[in-house]
Amino acid sequence: MKTFSATPADIDKKWILIDAEGVVLGRLASIVAMRLRGKHKPSFTPSQDMGDNVIIINAEKVQLTGKKRTDKIHYWHTGYPGGIKSRTAGQILEGKFPERLLTKAIQRMLPGGKLSRQQMTNLRVYVGAEHPHEAQAPEVLDVKSMNKKNTRS
Repeated sequence: MKTFSATPADIDKKWILIDAEGVVLGRLASIVAMRLRGKHKPSFTPSQDMGDNVIIINAEKVQLTGKKRTDKIHYWHTGYPGGIKSRTAGQILEGKFPERLLTKAIQRMLPGGKLSRQQMTNLRVYVGAEHPHEAQAPEVLDVKSMNKKNTRS
């Protein structure tokens, strides 16, 4: 018996809608990374883009456990001498682009390379409850009901 290896003709992509309101950031990111990669499918092939298209709404209402909102610091460098900058996770969520916290968490859970960059194009993150993908008829994935640890009050 030969091992099945999917070709681009064998791949069927679905559209999935996830509401991030009240869901823990890391648990949501790991579920979405698995869906983007396609590891939830029995026909998973590591060298192909098998994943689904994922739409995440209410990204600004994602929850962080413990004191991560105030103590978790994200650093970046401007490229100039002395150009190290930092911002806490709470400042990012209250800032102009709160969806970046979720996007970077998902990106860092995927392996690096060309395929991961291609898989990240199948992710759409929106701050509010509105999204322009109603025509694709996405099916709702309820992350809150998967495990009681997925939510925080």
